[in-house]
Amino acid sequence: MLRLSNISLPLDFTDHDLRETAARKLRLPPSSILDVSLVRRSIDARDKGDVHFVTSLDVQVAHEDTVLKKCKSSAVRSPESFLPIIPASSLSFRPLIVGAGPSGLFAALILAKAGARPVLIERGADVDTRSSDVQNMVDHGILLSNSNVQFGEGGAGTFSDGKLTTGTKNPWQSFVLETFVRHGAPSDILIDQKPHIGTDILRNVVKGIRHEILALGGEVRFHTRLTSLIISDRKICGAIVDHAGIPDEIRTEAILLCIGHSSRDTLTHLYSQNVHMVQKPFAMGVRIEHLQARINASQYGAFSSHPALSAASYKLHCTTPDNRGVYTFCMCPGGVVMAASSEENRLCVNGMSYHSRNGLNANSALLVGIPVSDFPSDHPLSGMQLQRTLEQKAFLAGGGNYHAPVQRVEDFLASRDTVRFGEVIPSYRPGVTQSNLHTVLPSFLCDDLSYGIKQLDKQLHGFAHPDAILTAVEARSSSPVRLVRNEDGQSVDLSGLYPCGEGAGYAGGIMSASVDGIMQSLRLLQRGTSI
Repeated sequence: MLRLSNISLPLDFTDHDLRETAARKLRLPPSSILDVSLVRRSIDARDKGDVHFVTSLDVQVAHEDTVLKKCKSSAVRSPESFLPIIPASSLSFRPLIVGAGPSGLFAALILAKAGARPVLIERGADVDTRSSDVQNMVDHGILLSNSNVQFGEGGAGTFSDGKLTTGTKNPWQSFVLETFVRHGAPSDILIDQKPHIGTDILRNVVKGIRHEILALGGEVRFHTRLTSLIISDRKICGAIVDHAGIPDEIRTEAILLCIGHSSRDTLTHLYSQNVHMVQKPFAMGVRIEHLQARINASQYGAFSSHPALSAASYKLHCTTPDNRGVYTFCMCPGGVVMAASSEENRLCVNGMSYHSRNGLNANSALLVGIPVSDFPSDHPLSGMQLQRTLEQKAFLAGGGNYHAPVQRVEDFLASRDTVRFGEVIPSYRPGVTQSNLHTVLPSFLCDDLSYGIKQLDKQLHGFAHPDAILTAVEARSSSPVRLVRNEDGQSVDLSGLYPCGEGAGYAGGIMSASVDGIMQSLRLLQRGTSI
């Protein structure tokens, strides 16, 4: 097999084009190509007059060694392969995993495949019940504090876009993608440079992973919240949990802590038990909404209606005069802004889209970096309190009923109240309140957002469109705290505790959280019975 990289193909390419292109690249007649398959695909829209795919191909030919020697291009090579090896468990106990988000699900899956019979607990509901609870919040503004966009099977990512992009490289990423496909995700995620599943499909995928864990001897308990660690001589001996109001004790010598970035009560209790944690920079801001058609036109030009192109996305960044970063994050093409609250009388928002990405609006987080110097104190959980303060202000500004405060971009830049909507109608439900976000957000945040909107419009024409909508507040893009761990993955001063994923400050999305859960489970397996 030969891997051909950086191959340009037209948007309407065919299998015949793949074979002809591979033959031309290898300087062979097309009849010499035994097989060709697409293994990577991205869109190159830098030249709006020539939007095309950039691909990688795997090609089979006779006498591959000879052909490879004759090709002097770095774009032709033998593909690297990765065989995931999961060691058999030698643990003398059943490990406990806290949290059924991406990190927890993949940690449990690896441990179940190893024969460790893990116990996975989740404070929220199974994904079907959770979906109904989330819809109740969307329709009626009724919040359940343990079953919402943040808590429940699949974690916060289940009600997002299902994006699987990450800035890190790890060979286990292919295992994550293949697991998703095996449980119902579209096979396109194996080849797309910016893969996404969509929340409608992802709900069934996470359910499938749960069923596999159960079939391999694992156990999953919903409505079960960690309330206390059982510690002896700074070693984990078990956990006290609350199952639907009934306390229970789980004995174990290892806990994988995959609690997510919104388990504020759990973090507070862990701090009281002297689990070592430190402040971590994070980001806050708003959601910005545009018409998806305008984003398509800006990104694809005359090709914006081509059937081979999905709804366009973007990723933008600039630096402000006060040396903060302003950037877009978790962009949801054709999506909606979601009610993402998990605490009563506090309001935060997130973005979500279905697999088809066929909604009228595009939305993205528009964030400003928050260094620890902005935190109100040096307490490790001070950043969490800053989040809560802004979420409470947003809740009150929206009317105290989980309606969100919104403002047109033109009005925000002019620091005046919004009294009407233009071409962009806010997608957030259960409802919105026309507001002035300068009364909700700190002045430095408003100043930096204003600067950023104008600068980012130079990168993406129309980003500062007067009728674009800002919805507050986006406060949970990442965790403001890190649970410090050693190179072996354990908490620096508590043997047997393995902080994982976003809530521990070591990941930033579905893919990176999944991989972190895998790596932590492998570190536990490597320790074996020496614990």
